[in-house]
Amino acid sequence: MGYFGHDISARKKDDHSPVTDADIAANRHIINALSVIAPHVPIIAEEDENFSATQHARFWLVDPLDGTRSFVRGEEEFTVNIGLIENGKPILGVIYAPPQNLLYYGGRNLGAWREKEKGKPEAITARKPAVDGLVVVRSRSHPSKNAEVFLKTLSIKEMIPGSSSIKLCMLAEGTADMYPRFGRTMEWDTAAGHAILDEAGGRIETVDGKPLMYGKVGYENPHFIAYGK
Repeated sequence: MGYFGHDISARKKDDHSPVTDADIAANRHIINALSVIAPHVPIIAEEDENFSATQHARFWLVDPLDGTRSFVRGEEEFTVNIGLIENGKPILGVIYAPPQNLLYYGGRNLGAWREKEKGKPEAITARKPAVDGLVVVRSRSHPSKNAEVFLKTLSIKEMIPGSSSIKLCMLAEGTADMYPRFGRTMEWDTAAGHAILDEAGGRIETVDGKPLMYGKVGYENPHFIAYGK
């Protein structure tokens, strides 16, 4: 947060996505901490250009600043994502929204939880959609024509644009019903939220109805749809 709200300059990476000094500093801090907590578990982090392409049965996926474009614009819509993968599936996830001091976490046999302002943990659960239509969250920074076509097939009551993995948290806590993503994402964008959503009773599937899996070559996701109950 020491970087936020100042004159932030973003550089372009090889894939043309933006990166700032805040991304790099957070990335370094998280990798150092995870290396102490679980020294034998490999870490795949967005801003670590030296990570190994070797496939692992168990590994961390880290996005130190998800929503960099919003961060640069001075919008309070960015998160920190840390997920643990085992045999291709997310088994633990932590998402923190620094501006709101809002923490979500969940994992296999742990349930799904939310903490506001470091208060008492609250159990969260996904919801079944209302009969009068869906509440759909969508990407603010990455509009998609394919998503527009898909959304026209649905009965939608409300559309909420947003940035970062907080969209998956909205499904997990029962404030939204669906998040279709027909643009490019990486595994570190979704792993933490996927673990939380699973434990809250929701799910993420590829557009052909298969579970979204992790540890793929290149760590790039196919298009997917995230659901509440």
